[in-house]
Amino acid sequence: MKILFIGDIVGNPGRKAVINFLKAHRAHYDFIVANGENAAGGKGITFEITDALFAAGVSAITTGNHVWDNKEIFDFIETTPHLLRPANYPAKVPGRGWTLVSSVDGETQLGVLNLAGQVFMKAYANPFHTLDAILPEIHAETKFVLLDFHAEATSEKIAMGWYADGRVGAVVGTHTHVPTADARVLSHGTAYITDVGMTGPYDSIIGSKIEPILERFLTTMPVRLSVAKGNVKLCAVSIELDDETGMAVSIEPMQCQF
Repeated sequence: MKILFIGDIVGNPGRKAVINFLKAHRAHYDFIVANGENAAGGKGITFEITDALFAAGVSAITTGNHVWDNKEIFDFIETTPHLLRPANYPAKVPGRGWTLVSSVDGETQLGVLNLAGQVFMKAYANPFHTLDAILPEIHAETKFVLLDFHAEATSEKIAMGWYADGRVGAVVGTHTHVPTADARVLSHGTAYITDVGMTGPYDSIIGSKIEPILERFLTTMPVRLSVAKGNVKLCAVSIELDDETGMAVSIEPMQCQF
């Protein structure tokens, strides 16, 4: 089984990169999963954008702490099962934290789970305990599982990788928008990377125009942020899972220039 996980999509440049890439390469993968929490102008996601990503071939969309930044999401997240928010939000929060997606031929299902970290983040429930609670439900349906762990601290991400090792096919880190050089298969068969990186403009400060953020660092005053445009890259990882065990065969980072 081949999975492509696309790192945090930032604004219109990131969306265009995803759609153009999938026009040429969608058929190479059984599943496409993408983090879309910054897809709408760098803040949240809309129904139109969600629909366009699914139409381009994305199987499931994960998010994170910016999932609610565009209030329109409250109108459709409950009726869009393959659009996730972190599973360790309180139970009464709209939406769901995991989903099952089917391959094109309908013969295989992938469980996609979305969790958020606690370190330097909001007061989410413990993601390690949440993983323990949810995994039996997913494993009752499929042995193929991918976890998007949306977290700030590298130590917490690495800890989750080892904690989930041998229980899920892949743990991919998102949120910090900077690709890390530690992609590998852990000792019990879980593919891991601390951060996939963003899909969007790299002549920027993690996706936003440089000058306003520099002004904020220099003056501590609030500024209006907007998505940059230059040097657009798609950052992703290509993951192969063993068809018999559900564990990882390989994980390969990739960057495509647009």
